[in-house]
Amino acid sequence: MEPLLLDRLLKISDLFQRDMARAFDGSGLTPARVHLLWVLTHNGPSTQQSLALACGVSPRNITGLVDGLEASGHVRRTPHPSDRRAVLVELTDSATETMQQMQREHVELNETLVAAIAPADRAAVERGLNSLSEKLTALVDEAHADAQGQRS
Repeated sequence: MEPLLLDRLLKISDLFQRDMARAFDGSGLTPARVHLLWVLTHNGPSTQQSLALACGVSPRNITGLVDGLEASGHVRRTPHPSDRRAVLVELTDSATETMQQMQREHVELNETLVAAIAPADRAAVERGLNSLSEKLTALVDEAHADAQGQRS
């Protein structure tokens, strides 16, 4: 019996997670910390509250993530320019370099994976992946809303 599409997607997810674990082995970077660094790379300096929302974690968890990244020299906390009660979290120069290198590697891997698809099939694969992503997002959002409704 041929594997289900879901089984193949789960295998791809597992391969990405294993490759990420290998790439960050010994660096002190976890998937959650890397996600936070990506958010800062794309959004720029941010409050911990906005980072918690963007990362989908609690304020307590974001504090732990920022503390760890600050201790490892990846981020620094700076005073907010217009709200003296708030603090901004921003990338250090070395973390900016790390993230630029990671972005280059991201683009290279993307090009390698796209090259594995026949040129005539690429648009269909892109449409299919977009449809799967949109449907899974909707299902997860619906399940989250249902869970929230049951807690009320």
